[in-house]
Amino acid sequence: MKRWLTLVTALTLAQGAAAQDLRSTLFQAADEALEAARTANAQLLAPQAYGDGLSAYVNAENDHARGRDTDRIRYRLNTAVIALNEATEAAKIASTTLAPLLKTRDDALNSLADNFAADLWLEAEEALNGASRRLESGDIENARDLAGAAEALFRDAELTSIKAQYLSHTRGLLAQADQAQVPRYAPKTYARARALLTQAEQAFNENRYDTDLPLSLLPQANYEARRAIYLTERIRSLVDDDWTVEDIILTYEEQISEIAAVTDLVPQLDTGSDPVVQELVAYIEDVHQRELQLQVDLEDNRRRLVGLEEEIRELDEQLGGVSQERFALVQRLEAGERIRERFARAENIFAPEEARVSREGDTIIVRLVGLRFGSGEAEIDPVHGPLLQRVHDAVEIFPRSQVVVEGHTDSYGGDRSNLALSRSRAQAVGEYLSAELGIATFRVSAVGYGETRPIANNETQQGRARNRRIDIRIEPQQE
Repeated sequence: MKRWLTLVTALTLAQGAAAQDLRSTLFQAADEALEAARTANAQLLAPQAYGDGLSAYVNAENDHARGRDTDRIRYRLNTAVIALNEATEAAKIASTTLAPLLKTRDDALNSLADNFAADLWLEAEEALNGASRRLESGDIENARDLAGAAEALFRDAELTSIKAQYLSHTRGLLAQADQAQVPRYAPKTYARARALLTQAEQAFNENRYDTDLPLSLLPQANYEARRAIYLTERIRSLVDDDWTVEDIILTYEEQISEIAAVTDLVPQLDTGSDPVVQELVAYIEDVHQRELQLQVDLEDNRRRLVGLEEEIRELDEQLGGVSQERFALVQRLEAGERIRERFARAENIFAPEEARVSREGDTIIVRLVGLRFGSGEAEIDPVHGPLLQRVHDAVEIFPRSQVVVEGHTDSYGGDRSNLALSRSRAQAVGEYLSAELGIATFRVSAVGYGETRPIANNETQQGRARNRRIDIRIEPQQE
């Protein structure tokens, strides 16, 4: 039985192989003609002949699958070959005649017009099909008319697609703004967003392939649209809360005062905000100019350091590497570089709202802007545990360093009570670093300065808040 099944299987496989060989022989010419027609894009450029040839080819495949007469199959295949060859030749002619149209179609396709401008794309494809059929039948004049119409449609589809992809987000924001009644509450900002969108669309219309200008306009339009939506929400909120014009002005002035306090200026707003704004602008410009100068000085120092290193090499060559001066200089350079690298690591430990990290020579100063005490109190709130853990991490970057915890207060209150309070707060932080976080007690000391070392103007609320602080001084030791 097993042998009989093996023979049947072998016979079946042989019959299948024979049938496949017969199919390959019968269909070889038709397969080649079909491949040539598709390569010539005949389905697009010679749709009538290609359709006739493909229909005959499919019928031949169906006959072969049903085991029909071989002569019948050959007849159908011969018909397919003749029609497909005609389609190939017609497509080659059409590809030359309709070359500008085909280039326009490729541009539209590359812009994804079949996706983003589907209706126009289908209309253009129908016009192209009509032009191809007219050309195929020898109706040259009508073929040219339809080709011109198709080209215009493809160009429209391409532009529509490009604008849809680039402008859709901005249009969506403005539609959201319209729904939120933004034109009523923030008409000027809304109008700016609309105008920028119009300019971007016009730029696409003038040159769809130069996207630099519209792509620079659209982010501005998006910004203005989002800003108009925010303003509308804010204005509605103010109206609902019965805000007066005075309330709005006072809030605005309060924000200016907060900015001024950071710069240690005392704003005088009895004659309006313009003088204060001008003073702040001048202050910021001065700070910026000093920053630029510091950058120049830093670069000069780097160049001097390079020269110093070169001097060391020359000294080493002259003295054979035994100079004590050279050894001491190298040690200072290496120690300085280690401190700079560790300072950068310590600086990266803290978020801006937690601490400000700076240097005084080799000493690292961590100003704990995020550490707060209750009024007149020196107890550490558990919420500050993570911040003090980061202080510990910063200290451990500098092995064997000494840590000085400095307490400071504002000028409110008596001198003695402020001094005592600042000392108590510094001691509380120092004890926490030792007892809770494991920094050796001999490395930590605490000192209170009261109100004697302000860093901001005590005449403003914001300035006094900055003066109430804990500074951690990390003093690296010689390694």
